[in-house]
Amino acid sequence: MNANHTITTSPNTIQTFRINTPQAHLDDLNKRLMMTRWPDEIPGSGWNYGAPLSFVKEMAEYWRTSFDWRKQEERLNELPQCTTTIDGTNIHFFHIQSPEPDAMPLMLIHGWPGSPVEFLDLIGPLTDPTSYGGDAADSFHLVIPSIPGFGLSGPTTEVGWTSARAAKALAELMTLLGYERYGVQGGDMGAMIAPELGRIAAPRVVGVHVNAATMGFVPFGRVEDEVFAKLTEAEKVRLARLGHFMQERFGFNHIQSTRPQTLAYGLHDSPVGLLAWTCEMFYGFGDAVEAVDRDRFLTNLMLYWITGTANSSARMYYEGAHDPSAWSPKAPSPTPVGVAVFQRSDVAIRHYAEQNNNIVHWNEFERGTHFAAIDAPDLMIADIRTFFRRIQQ
Repeated sequence: MNANHTITTSPNTIQTFRINTPQAHLDDLNKRLMMTRWPDEIPGSGWNYGAPLSFVKEMAEYWRTSFDWRKQEERLNELPQCTTTIDGTNIHFFHIQSPEPDAMPLMLIHGWPGSPVEFLDLIGPLTDPTSYGGDAADSFHLVIPSIPGFGLSGPTTEVGWTSARAAKALAELMTLLGYERYGVQGGDMGAMIAPELGRIAAPRVVGVHVNAATMGFVPFGRVEDEVFAKLTEAEKVRLARLGHFMQERFGFNHIQSTRPQTLAYGLHDSPVGLLAWTCEMFYGFGDAVEAVDRDRFLTNLMLYWITGTANSSARMYYEGAHDPSAWSPKAPSPTPVGVAVFQRSDVAIRHYAEQNNNIVHWNEFERGTHFAAIDAPDLMIADIRTFFRRIQQ
């Protein structure tokens, strides 16, 4: 990958950027996929023990023989993108401006193990709604960063990169771009960073929209009887889903929160290791790997492989788990918050969300998974528009 000419100077340098993966890296990937040493598995075990051998083999073979990274690279390079240095680390971001001059600036923040690839189907309708049968009043200037330490931003190189520190860096990015008032949307880890942005930059953030929200939006520990009695039937289903997830699928969090370096040797050295680990995450969040196009899934995966950021992205879990301030009570945020709940996988419960967030919009959908921007982009687009219309009235 390389960066091109400088377009801005003081106080930080912003450079235009193009993805340019050396062919030698792709040849090495192909060789590693071909030389994979496959494990055994218990016959008929399905997903009970983790990502099934047959599933991972099929995905790896498609990756090696059919997936066209150069085509995906070209598509990503059609989008204006830049890099800059903030708080000592590199930050990559796509910056797609609307043809409507009065469009609202909106930052879209991905999660883990996601990337800006999650938002590809949102870009056209959000920046140029009239070309998609929408209203010009719903136009946005989009800033889509890679979280520090993730994907095209490259690895972080020092301790302390928590979600709160990432939020401060992204607030500085919006300042650097000259956006005085803007909205924020985030899912998964982005749904931790986005509300934090709404706190630290409250005078500037007009509203925060989240999906796949957990921290600050769900209970950790026992739910009181009187609270449980007031939950809706849908919320009781989500509470049961949360309990099952914590018991059966939360191992990735424990490992990344305690020993990310040990995990990194497998993820960094073995493309199939990274593939299986990422398949497990997508499948674990509402069967999204079955709903997401394989090329989109592998494009997202490639952004971790070619940048070597499996380790630094996992470290954010460690930093969060070892940051006392992350677990201390937070003052209620004054920033309006909208929540989209996709019933197939999300676990947000309004009672808990309202304790420290100014919830002004809450919408629940029967369709869509944890990765709703990929598998239900129409619902995401509509809900983002509805929320920001509401808070601007």
